[in-house]
Amino acid sequence: MFKKFSHGMIERNILLLGVLTLITISIGGLAQVVPLFTIESTIERVQGVRPYTPLELMGRNIYVREGCYACHSQMIRPFRDEAERYGHFSLAAESMYDRPFQWGSKRTGPDLARVGGKYSDDWQAQHLRNPRALVPESIMPPYSFLDRPLDYRNIQQHLRAQRALGVPYSDEMIANARADLETQARPEADGTGFSARYARARQGAFDGNPGVVTEMDALVAYMQMLGTLVDFRDVTPEQLRQQ
Repeated sequence: MFKKFSHGMIERNILLLGVLTLITISIGGLAQVVPLFTIESTIERVQGVRPYTPLELMGRNIYVREGCYACHSQMIRPFRDEAERYGHFSLAAESMYDRPFQWGSKRTGPDLARVGGKYSDDWQAQHLRNPRALVPESIMPPYSFLDRPLDYRNIQQHLRAQRALGVPYSDEMIANARADLETQARPEADGTGFSARYARARQGAFDGNPGVVTEMDALVAYMQMLGTLVDFRDVTPEQLRQQ
């Protein structure tokens, strides 16, 4: 009888109902948020994941600019059919430096989370220039205009902005950002310092022309990196469960 009376009283008093609702939501919110302040990160670190090289970062910007995420997701779900088609399911750590992330759920084209190294640089560049020349049934538009020179005058400021958001770019990486970008796009350049700063980063004339650094270089460099940083033989079951 007391419970029915109390419940009815709360429902009839909109001010009381609002106050009690706010208290309940606040308690639930605090229970979820407060524990997060006691840990450094909610993402388990996985060996091999590193910040993007300056050229890859510029390529990712172009990828976002051209809306590639609208047709290509970058998240492989933990299902057998997805793993058989695309490879190991995506880990949270692989996207820890992405702002915004490119997970998505729309697949007009295939998922690209593991596209790195699946095709040659030349194939990727030619496919971007004229998709139907290599995949006749493709409905992807051509991106031949990406052969224009890449504007990377502000690359150092770009890395500083990324660091302010939490990406661990060092002072050395920022100071050498322009040189590292040019080095990665020119396979004949001395890449000793560049390789030391960015593990598993490959140099190449990604668009087939080492004389000019183009937007095509940047986009292909970014795509050829996707899914190549983590050696999944080194990922333990404990790490996967924590993610």
